[in-house]
Amino acid sequence: MSNEGYSAAVDCAVELDDPVGESLRGRHAQLSRWVGQAGTFLPEVASFVAMGNDPDEQAWEDLARLVGRGEVADMFSCPARPPADWEPVFALDGRQMIGPEQWSGPGADVVELGADSVPEMLDLIARTQPGPFRSRTHELGTYLGIREQGRLVAMAGERLRPPGWTEVSAVCTAPEARGKGYAAGVIGELVARIVARGERPFLHVVETNTGAIALYERLGFRTRTQVTFRGFRVP
Repeated sequence: MSNEGYSAAVDCAVELDDPVGESLRGRHAQLSRWVGQAGTFLPEVASFVAMGNDPDEQAWEDLARLVGRGEVADMFSCPARPPADWEPVFALDGRQMIGPEQWSGPGADVVELGADSVPEMLDLIARTQPGPFRSRTHELGTYLGIREQGRLVAMAGERLRPPGWTEVSAVCTAPEARGKGYAAGVIGELVARIVARGERPFLHVVETNTGAIALYERLGFRTRTQVTFRGFRVP
């Protein structure tokens, strides 16, 4: 693994300042819906919304119409402050990390997970709680898994896709299968594929998940910036 060029990537990776918006306007346009300046994914795919990092009054009104009165707008890592009457629902400190430009790390024997694997993917997500995952989230990119005796026990996949970048997400291992290196292996397979097509991997992680952060650092990921994951109820 190599971190050569890491500093340059930190300086120029402006696409990662608004990863949700860049995905919705680009690689995931077919999975998006918009009202004016505000965009989000189809409900079965993801909850994240985008409206730029410096929205005006009209953009907030567009977002209210898009999400719906009384519903929660999942701002993800967007730093914009909503109007005063938008009720805070959650706020989690986290970080955005970027991966190596080259990969020679661990891998694993994996299977690709598609629509026919959704029930077992949702079951694993429910048992491990790595973050939001819905019935069509797998359409965002490639999802890989590891099975023991036919049962899915570990997985990870591709989520946000800003130009030149692919986010690694939904990293999870069943409690009974931990300690076997499965997470490192499946992440390694994803990173190898991302790098092979000329892109860079990145990811987001909650700050309190120190075990995951340590694993990502061992695999060559480095922190690009601190973020706060926030949600607000539309008045």
